[in-house]
Amino acid sequence: MNFYVMTLFPEMIEQGLGTSITGRAIEKGYISVKAVNIRDYSTDKYRHVDDYPYGGGAGMVMQPGPIFDCYTDITGSMEKKPRVVYMTPQGKVFSQSIAQELAKEEDLIFLCGHYEGVDERILEEIVTDNLSIGDYVLTGGELPAMVMIDSISRLVPGVLSNETSAQYESFQDGLLEYPQYTRPEEFHGKRVPEVLLSGHHANIEKWRHEKSLERTYMRRPELLAGVELSKKDKAYLDDFVDKMEKGLQE
Repeated sequence: MNFYVMTLFPEMIEQGLGTSITGRAIEKGYISVKAVNIRDYSTDKYRHVDDYPYGGGAGMVMQPGPIFDCYTDITGSMEKKPRVVYMTPQGKVFSQSIAQELAKEEDLIFLCGHYEGVDERILEEIVTDNLSIGDYVLTGGELPAMVMIDSISRLVPGVLSNETSAQYESFQDGLLEYPQYTRPEEFHGKRVPEVLLSGHHANIEKWRHEKSLERTYMRRPELLAGVELSKKDKAYLDDFVDKMEKGLQE
């Protein structure tokens, strides 16, 4: 899978994604990440890529010309028009399901904005997806782009050393992930749950699923509205909530 990032700070992208799992995935050829400097496409001798906004107002706005030329250069050899993601707090909030959808693409382009934003005309012309990583404002789109690339990359075959790990993580089935434990069996007086030491795989899976239900209800109850729960799941949650409420009353 090929990622292209249109940015004013290519070194930020290269350094941020060139380490850990994404770095190894790049080395092994499972993914490629190319950070392209928008400033290289400026026609100004001072390499300006921004100007004052029409109508007045504070700050500067990124010009459409350098961005379009950068985009044209990236897509020139592509057989089909790729999806272009623009990071903006006005966009749809990025999620695991969106990561799964984008992981099916062969090429993805990310446009990182700066200053007071980007000229609306270039957004209308090339952007296919407006996405956000949360309801807050950052100084630029590089950090959100790296977050999304990291999340999407993990779903590309071969990137994770354990191919099954991506299938059982938080949000994969709409529920939060169950608690995890490792050695030692006892730490500060707290023991690993006996079921995890039993070797009984069916009981372990049952325990993990129940803990995922509990944890989702306790930490992110709104997620349950989007999960298709079985009658058994609903009965378990009803019993869990009933016991919890009784415990609070005692």
